[in-house]
Amino acid sequence: MGNFGNQNPLNSHWGSVCFNDSDCFGKKSRIDNHSKFKQENKCKSCGSCDSACQCDIKAPARELAAPLNSDCVLVNSVVGSKAVQKVAETTLPFTAFAPVIPAGSTIRTVSVVPNLAGITRNTTIIRDKVVNIGLIPVTVTVTFTAPGTTTPVLTATLATSLPFQEHTDFPGACPEDTVIEPPLVIEGIFAQPGVPVIGPTGLVTANAILVKIVLRTTITVTRQVIVDSHGGICDVNERRCETTTTPTTNTLPAP
Repeated sequence: MGNFGNQNPLNSHWGSVCFNDSDCFGKKSRIDNHSKFKQENKCKSCGSCDSACQCDIKAPARELAAPLNSDCVLVNSVVGSKAVQKVAETTLPFTAFAPVIPAGSTIRTVSVVPNLAGITRNTTIIRDKVVNIGLIPVTVTVTFTAPGTTTPVLTATLATSLPFQEHTDFPGACPEDTVIEPPLVIEGIFAQPGVPVIGPTGLVTANAILVKIVLRTTITVTRQVIVDSHGGICDVNERRCETTTTPTTNTLPAP
């Protein structure tokens, strides 16, 4: 590449800049000063040791950004941050499994495998509260024996989703604030066979399994504010927390 030194009036992308043979780091130019080729050669690599041309190329001046007319900055102020738990649970009737678990069967084991990557959740803020609703996909595997027998031990499975919801008190939070919530962490998985369920005929039986997952996360609520050079703070939207006479109604998107 070319010599970009301060003493060099030329920036070249073709070779070392020179104006005579002595400038080329002690090497003789490949173009002889007395060569007819030099007189006929066109300037293909301006100012380099392989050129007969001398050029004065200057880089375009850099444009400066428009100066700011304010010494204030926009920052995210933390309204609050809390560690919270959420509970996902549902009651699964024996008839929901494949194959269907016969009524009155003895449940041997229940395995619940959650899919954390498939969790969907919808979060919104109402005055002084953060409301969170979502679903966690699970695969439930049950081993059982038919009524009145001890063998064989059969297996039934079910792929479904457990709903969870939680509302967390956040004094000072307003609907236009922002919620930051990291991925959910599972603290415990629980299964309880023999819970009551209403059958197809309306009869209440104990042919169901309750599945529960306890989830943990941290909810942080932030708000954009303007800070002046003296440390004074003012809200970007001074009316964000105004109450209305109509309660907030939200229809959340399906997962």
